[in-house]
Formats: sequence, structure tokens, C-alpha cells
Amino acid sequence: MAMKPELLAPAGDLEKLRTAIAYGADAVYLGGQNFGLRAAAGNFDESQLLEGLYHAHSHGVRVYVTLNIFARNHDLEPMAQYASWLAAAGVDGVIVADAGVLRAVRRCCPQLEVHVSTQANCSNRESAAFWHEAGARRVVVARECSLAEIEEIHQHCPVELEAFVHGAMCMAWSGRCLISSHLVGRSANRGDCAQPCRWQYHLVEQQRPGEYMPVEEDSRGTYIFNARDLCMLPHIGKLAAAGVTGFKIEGRMKSVHYLATVVNAYRVHIDKWWRDPENFAVEEVWLEELAAASHRPWSTGFYFGDPGPEGQHTDDSQYRRFADFVAVVRGWDKGRLLLEQRGKFAAGERLELVVPGSLPRPLEANKITDNEGTPVQEAPHAQQQLWLDWPEPVPEFTVVRRRKT
Repeated sequence: MAMKPELLAPAGDLEKLRTAIAYGADAVYLGGQNFGLRAAAGNFDESQLLEGLYHAHSHGVRVYVTLNIFARNHDLEPMAQYASWLAAAGVDGVIVADAGVLRAVRRCCPQLEVHVSTQANCSNRESAAFWHEAGARRVVVARECSLAEIEEIHQHCPVELEAFVHGAMCMAWSGRCLISSHLVGRSANRGDCAQPCRWQYHLVEQQRPGEYMPVEEDSRGTYIFNARDLCMLPHIGKLAAAGVTGFKIEGRMKSVHYLATVVNAYRVHIDKWWRDPENFAVEEVWLEELAAASHRPWSTGFYFGDPGPEGQHTDDSQYRRFADFVAVVRGWDKGRLLLEQRGKFAAGERLELVVPGSLPRPLEANKITDNEGTPVQEAPHAQQQLWLDWPEPVPEFTVVRRRKT
């Protein structure tokens, strides 16, 4: 029987790691302080990584660490030392994009599992075979691959295949963008992209410097580089049939609420598909649930062919978000939830518990008290601990939110 797909979630920091695990991730991927392509994420120092490893492994969850910069000569020795430390710490694998980094890791840590990042742009069966022969256990296929192309790679190469199923898309081929470097001196290929593809643009005629001519989609300019977000929830059966065994969610810099909402939806539906693949379908209410988290308009990327203009959203670069993250559950005792505040909320408001494994459940904030039992009318203070009535335990790190009207 085919292997059940692994649900792989981003962990930008320890709180996000714990959230991903609470909502059912099979594995998390994260970055250390160096050698990764998300310099703006929280990332993990060595003590945090050890804490995260312990928490993940105690829940049967695998941890993969990014080493996916395109290395310079001066990076190689410290990177190899760090890889050796990761191997000794017990990480389950590293994610690389550079052939030299893979070679160095295989030499210094032959027992350490190596995955090849989508940044390496593996878009054909010969490329997959090259990485497999070089010692890679898994290849994250290029985001430009169609399902048919992925299936052909799977049929010709025994390497495990992973693919992105949800999240932001880059307008550049496999994320290899130079616009950020050119405009602001921040290299996307060394983890420091300023996301200029989301900025507004005007035209300037060569002989008329300083005269800005709008190419108008709205009064602020145009968004000619702005890619739609990816959403493959209705098509997870097709991904599995094509040979994808790792379902990857993008977003190490996204919020805890985003992570909880998206991981929860994919966990529920991977399990649903696994139980009954012939009758698998996604109810509209679950797509509405996904839409509660911050997102741009969705597409299916390149999976069903070149998306062309449909892959871009040129009206604006704004996120849609239909709920606000207000608290996280830290415990339960005798009919009361212990909440830790993350956003302002007040007594009398209608909130929601995003309970792992199910659709959200209504939570009435009728009576809020502090740790001394004093009634609280409003919760404006970050990380303030508060109590709310709730009849049954829910997992720690469950997210509480408020729907927008």
C-alpha cells in the first residue's frame, strides 16, 4: 500500500513549532541563526533548537533544518561544523539547495538525511536522479512542475518527492529572484528578500526622469509581479497519486493563527482522504475556514499547467483576513480555560476556539477573570493570563480568535 503523505509545517519560532504539532503536523521545518533562506523569521538558536527537538520528538514529530543558502567559499567550513552539531543533536534531516552544501554535508555527516530544497529548481527526472545519486533522500520539486511532470519524475526515480501544497508563491522561477538585491541590496538567495514583487510600480520614460506614469489598477499603482497564493486542499488525492509523499505548507514568517488554521485543514483532509480516497471531497465550509487566515486570492499554481495571467493578482497586494488572533490556550482546570492574550478582546464578545481536528467552536467571553479571580472587562495586555468558562479540556496551544464582521 502507498505511504500516507507526510504533512510538513513551517516553524518560524518555538511557539509556532508547538502550534504546528498541536494541530497535527507530521514534521516541521525550521531555520537556525545562519545558512537558511528566511533571515526575517524568528529562527532558532542552539538552545531553542534543542528545546524544539525535544518537544517534537516527544510527540513523534520529525524536525528538518534548513541549510538552503547558495554558499560562498567562506560559508562552507562553518556550515559543515553546524551540520555536525545538528546531526549530534538528533535532527531528522537538513534541507539544502546548493550541490556543494550537499556534498559537504554528506562528507561530514554521512548519517544525516538530506533533502533538496525547491530552491534547487528540480523540474525533471534527470535532475531528480542526479540529486538521488548524490545522496539526497528527498527532493522538493520545483513549484513550476505540473502533476503530470511530477508523476513522470516519480516513475523514473526512487527518490522521495515533496511539494508545496499551500501558501505564498514567488513570481520568479523557483524563487530565484534578483529584484530585491538590485533595488535594496537584500539577497533573496541568502535569506533576506524584501518582497519587492508585492510593491506598487509606475512607469518612467527614459527622457523624463521624475515623471511617474501610472499603469493603474488602483490609485496607488499596479501590482504586475504579485502572485496569487497556492491552495491545493481539494486536490490532495491527485498529489498523492502523482507520487508526492511530503505535503509542504509555506510560511515560516506567517502568524500562529495562520499556521493553526492551515495545518488543521490539511490534517483533517489528509486523514479523510486516507480513510476513503474514492469518495474524498472538501466541503465548502472548510474552504471558508481556510479563508479566515491571512491570504491572497488563491490558485492551483502550475499543477494543472501554466497558470498564465490567472496566476497573478494585479488588483492589489493586500492580504485577506477574516479573523483576528486573540489568545492561545495554556491549560484547563475545573471547567475553565487558561488563556494567554495575543490580541485585545473584551467581556461579552463572541470568540472561536480553533479546536484541532474539527471546525471552530463558539466561545462566549461572558465571564473573564484574572489569576486572582478578579473579573476583567477587557484584555489589552500582551501575554496576560486570563480564565474563561469552558466545559471540557482542549489541547494546549489551541488558538482563540474573533471573526471579523
